[in-house]
Amino acid sequence: MKQLFKALDMIRRCHPSSFYWRIFYVVVLNALPLLNLFVLKYMVDAVTTGQPPVLLGMEWSTVGLLALFCALFLLTRLVGVCNGVNNDIMSQRLQDYVSDIMQRQSAALDMSYFDNPEYHDTYHRAQQEATYRPLRVLSEFMALFGSIITIAGVVAMLCTASPWIIVVMIVAVIPSFVVRVVKARQIYAFRRNNTQNYRRTSYYTALLGGRDYAKEMRTFGLTPYFRERFVSVRKLLVDNLLKISRRIGVYDSVCSVFETLAMFFVVLFLLSSTTSGAITVGSFVMLFEAFRRGQTGLNSLVGGVTGLYDNRLFVGNLFEFLDLKPTIVTAPDAIPFPQRVESVEFRDITFRYPQMERDVLSHFNLVARAGEVTQIEGENGFGKTTLLKLLLRLYDTDQGAVLVNGVDVRQYDLAGLRHGIGAIFQDYVRFYCTAEENIVFGDVQHPDHERARRAAHLAGADKIIERLPKGYDTPLGRMFDGGEELSMGQWQRIALARQLYSDAPVLVFDEPTAWMDIASRDRFYETLEQMRQEGKVIILIKHV
Repeated sequence: MKQLFKALDMIRRCHPSSFYWRIFYVVVLNALPLLNLFVLKYMVDAVTTGQPPVLLGMEWSTVGLLALFCALFLLTRLVGVCNGVNNDIMSQRLQDYVSDIMQRQSAALDMSYFDNPEYHDTYHRAQQEATYRPLRVLSEFMALFGSIITIAGVVAMLCTASPWIIVVMIVAVIPSFVVRVVKARQIYAFRRNNTQNYRRTSYYTALLGGRDYAKEMRTFGLTPYFRERFVSVRKLLVDNLLKISRRIGVYDSVCSVFETLAMFFVVLFLLSSTTSGAITVGSFVMLFEAFRRGQTGLNSLVGGVTGLYDNRLFVGNLFEFLDLKPTIVTAPDAIPFPQRVESVEFRDITFRYPQMERDVLSHFNLVARAGEVTQIEGENGFGKTTLLKLLLRLYDTDQGAVLVNGVDVRQYDLAGLRHGIGAIFQDYVRFYCTAEENIVFGDVQHPDHERARRAAHLAGADKIIERLPKGYDTPLGRMFDGGEELSMGQWQRIALARQLYSDAPVLVFDEPTAWMDIASRDRFYETLEQMRQEGKVIILIKHV
């Protein structure tokens, strides 16, 4: 229950007014039908006996009772409309709120989590459930609350006939309760155990429909192959889910027989009481309808309890993700990153990625000084890019230390450290935003149009941008309307401009000329020399 109350508290915090209005509407919507049923009894008795009944201390005509009946019905409908609008508001607010906390959590976690398949399973489960499970928890709680109100009113009515009706009504729904609990447990266990299969279907969908994969998928004729794999995994998942569904369906059918038999004996008892004159026709109508609503209320109560049980299991996936803790954080006594950097040193570095069996770096040493271009060359897998990740504290070393101005990077403020190191990765990101935004992302807190133009000029990207239809305001890539696609070499120069825009004291280039032509390379080395003369620490990573 702890996780359910955590989910409720999260819903309340995302939009308190909608939360409390939801409670109010549930109370009203479950109380009004009971009042209407009470009015219906008096209306039927007035018709069958011809005597005006006394209600609320006054005599009522049949037309007056009908008007009251319709007024209560209209009020129920109007409250239902308000409840629907309130639910829409809460649903949208909750989706935004949960998306926000998940994005914040994902951004805060260490890169090491992304190397762990178990993390991807956890994230996938949380992502799949997060958009609707918390709201469903609220719906189940409200259904439970509303059912209790309905059942309380029904019990008060049925007690006037016989307490045994209540016993029969309750006993009849016990099998249904057991079946729903079993179903919830089986479905949850199945989905949790098959998380990787669900992730595979998402991956195959991306391969078959994603732009980044389209060229090779078509060139090598891979679409039929991955379609077949997608279909085979989906068939396995669906077949097993249907087995569970069919088995539970048989049990549900047996439960329906119990509920039908309970209705038969209760109605038979009420008919006998009416025939003998023990109750009026109006009382028969009220009690029969009360019994039916009681059955519905109990089924709703059972559904609410089992639904909460079901959702408790799935909401646990969300909180399992939110409970993950980063290990790479700013130390409490962290110091600011220096504006002037004289040296970057990798001292006796040993490191291996999580769940790998060999070291990527072993007792590695290197010193890069201001005003110099320090080149790191090596074959693929040598660990060159890993050095950049360690410098940025995307990972921490297993042994040894990374030092900036002789100080371990773990002693610096984390955000300041990363802001003070301008990096371009070999797998740089192509942001489908405007050309200027792509550059300004190098220091997004300080957007400056002229500074962006200078960075573009230094990177040799200015001529590329000036030829675009809207210049620096042109969206890049074909993801959205009005976007202009660039070649890989052009994208690389945009990424280089983003790095230079940061104006960081330490610049790290990871294969920066891989996609550049000869003229662009010459321009890059001219810029590199200018940065060296400005006294920056420059690390150039190259393959051999």
